[in-house]
Amino acid sequence: MTHFDANGQAHMVDVGAKAETARIAVASGHIRMLPTTLELIASGGHKKGDVLGIARIAAIMAAKKAADLIPLCHPIPLTRVTVDFALDLAGSSVQCTVSAETVGRTGVEMEALMAVNVALLTVYDMCKAVDRGMTITDVRLLEKHGGKSGSWQAA
Repeated sequence: MTHFDANGQAHMVDVGAKAETARIAVASGHIRMLPTTLELIASGGHKKGDVLGIARIAAIMAAKKAADLIPLCHPIPLTRVTVDFALDLAGSSVQCTVSAETVGRTGVEMEALMAVNVALLTVYDMCKAVDRGMTITDVRLLEKHGGKSGSWQAA
């Protein structure tokens, strides 16, 4: 466990000697809801406005704040964050996929995961008045590239 020193104490990993490389992480998650709630989102008819547009901005802001909320996470300069939403009418859900990129000494997995979570929480917050039973599910890392460990992709 790299976040513990020889005495078992938590510490921030020293990444100073690592080479700067291009790094990318992609994460996704879903929020399931009533069909009527999804219709409000899809039609733009929600009285609070553009639910997915606001969730997209929230996701980007969250990616930039990951190190403020996760104690041993390094603050990193993000070079790009993309946020995409896919509506699943049959499954009555919204999928959020985030790609975070940097050129640096540590990965961007936490930034991508933080962004997905906050995007989905924003959808929940904006729609809770009409659907308190929404469920956020399946938040996970899909892939990462760069750094000493190279590439990884979820099965």
